[in-house]
Amino acid sequence: MIFNSIEFLIFYPTVLLLYFLLPKRFRWTMLLAASAFFYLYWSVKLIFLILFTIVISYTAAILIERYRERPAIKRTCLIVTLVACFGVLFFFKYFNFLSGTVTGLANLFGAEMEPYWLDLILPVGISFYTFQTLSFVIDVYRGVVPAERHFGYYALYVTFFPQLVAGPIERPENLIPQLHAEHDFSWDNAIPGLRKMIIGFFKKVVVADFFATYVNAVYNAPDEARGLSVLIATMLFAVQIYCDFSGYTDIAIGCAEIMGIKLMQNFDRPYTAASIKEFWNRWHISLSSWFRDYLYFPLGGSRCSRPRHLFNLMVVFLVSGLWHGAAWTFVIWGALHGFYQVVGILLKGPKSKLYAKLGIDEHAAWVRRIRQIITFILVDFAWIFFRANSFADLGKLMRALFTDWALTYGYFEAVFSSMNLSMLTVGIMLMMVLIMNRMDARALIPTAVPAEGKRPALASVHYVYLVWIIAVAWMILLAGDGSSSFIYFQF
Repeated sequence: MIFNSIEFLIFYPTVLLLYFLLPKRFRWTMLLAASAFFYLYWSVKLIFLILFTIVISYTAAILIERYRERPAIKRTCLIVTLVACFGVLFFFKYFNFLSGTVTGLANLFGAEMEPYWLDLILPVGISFYTFQTLSFVIDVYRGVVPAERHFGYYALYVTFFPQLVAGPIERPENLIPQLHAEHDFSWDNAIPGLRKMIIGFFKKVVVADFFATYVNAVYNAPDEARGLSVLIATMLFAVQIYCDFSGYTDIAIGCAEIMGIKLMQNFDRPYTAASIKEFWNRWHISLSSWFRDYLYFPLGGSRCSRPRHLFNLMVVFLVSGLWHGAAWTFVIWGALHGFYQVVGILLKGPKSKLYAKLGIDEHAAWVRRIRQIITFILVDFAWIFFRANSFADLGKLMRALFTDWALTYGYFEAVFSSMNLSMLTVGIMLMMVLIMNRMDARALIPTAVPAEGKRPALASVHYVYLVWIIAVAWMILLAGDGSSSFIYFQF
């Protein structure tokens, strides 16, 4: 099931109503069943993979805690978990990629081989829930968190439906205690949660899907691309992927917040970053922090020689690129961001000396603005590698970008013919109202706000449903049939 669908408009209010009506001791069971239904809506067969991952990681964590004084057993349990979880991820996501790569190398050196392809369907969200289960086992191994003894609550931690298929990648110390806690309905949670959801839907179905029409027209027909059209499409893709992914995160965080559960922040205005390092501190924060804590630091981080530090950075970004997709375009995208960071570190000293010599305050506002522009250009250029459908398409797009700047009316016509200006105008007005808080969301439901200290009536929840359903249905129906998946579902 996807958020931007009519099915979800029915599913979520039903779950929310049951969540607040059921006694606490039954809530985890209902949420687990709802999360399983949410995930199985794609395919019933997928339950066996996620269940395998859950059972392996849960059992390993219990054994690690039980044999805490037996390092050999602890280490064995951790290794078995890593092999099992990464093995499943590798088989479904990277087997065909590795087969094609090995065959290509063999043919390059004169051996004639045909690649061996398996007809595999990538399970939705496998990269996300694999990392979430590994966080749990590794943290138990390190003694950071205790093992969760209740299998049902642990399964809910892995499958919690708002963030199951595209994050944020939650840490056990944040999510598991909240799943155990009792949450009463609160307007302090419902109002901001509702607002986040509406903004998230707006980002996805109005902005991201709106720009996708032109981006797809260019990137799916690279033979017809021209330099200017590639430039425009890439800039629009930067907006599309941000609104698509952060829109999903907003909806996920909003869904959980209405239930009283706080998920971690995943985006913090990434395109205002003044360096590539700062960009990754603001973009997909849950993944960046995961790689920092479980890969970068164990490799030595920055507390080592400079060559080793730069090597660690490149490894992390190469792995990050591969995590995003089983294609060399993603690997190059990751390597490019690693290269950006390496160059930034190498130039930091000479750049500071140059500023001092010229009498420039490197912390001045205008200097930061220039750095923000340069950072955005670098990030946007790297998006070409990320969005290209294949290595061959990438070459055509790059050739067009740097050599062919003949203006063609067809691409501009594709943009304007896809625009519903009335939809965009009304949508932007709604977005500005919600973001700038010029209208209190409570004004939309004036009779629903309970007196201070009083428990909200059942009618109050009905008003929340009404506002949420009207706003979201308006955007889904006006923008299309709601069948457009989120970009990060493929990862």
